[in-house]
Amino acid sequence: MASSADVHVRICAQEIIKYDLEIKALIQDIRDCPGPQSSLMELNSQIKEKFSKLRLRIQDLEQMAKEQDRETDRLAIQAETESQRRQLMSNQTAWRKANLACKLAIDNMEKDELLHAGENQNTRQRKVTKERLVETSSNITESLMSISRMMAEQVKQSEDTIGSLATSSRTVQETNEEFKSMTGTIHLGRKLILKYNRRELTDKLLIFLALALFFATVLYILKKRLFPFI
Repeated sequence: MASSADVHVRICAQEIIKYDLEIKALIQDIRDCPGPQSSLMELNSQIKEKFSKLRLRIQDLEQMAKEQDRETDRLAIQAETESQRRQLMSNQTAWRKANLACKLAIDNMEKDELLHAGENQNTRQRKVTKERLVETSSNITESLMSISRMMAEQVKQSEDTIGSLATSSRTVQETNEEFKSMTGTIHLGRKLILKYNRRELTDKLLIFLALALFFATVLYILKKRLFPFI
């Protein structure tokens, strides 16, 4: 029948093996950890706790080796203790390497995410800039078309105004020509009236002279017949 000391040694050894396996599993989880940093920190917190418990159990096993009565048992337990210490150190080395690899992977992943985010942001900015340019170009085109329509309307109004002025000018010119024609007619009529007035005066003088001559002739004839002796 095994002694109580042997039972404690076996229980301690089993717990050491259990913690060793749990630490190895956590190291593998760290290697496979995709991030983020908070997940890695949580795994490191768990593995630190396991390492602390493992160290305590190795120290217990070492103390149990010192308490052994038989030299062979003491040496066997000490050998197991040294083996578990080497395994612990090996696990610590593997843990540090897994941590470094995981942190590097997470850093690279975060850099890639930032790079892609920057590219996406640049793409969105380019898209927004392109949309703004298109909108600005459309607004400018619309403004130019509006200005063109206004200019066309102004040109048409100017043409209408010029046409009206031309019509008015022709009307004024025609009126002026009519005035000139009427003025010429008036001058001609005035000349004719003056001519007729002069002719009427001449006719009156001629008639007067003819009457005077007629009366003188009549008087002369009467004188000769009535007063021959004169």
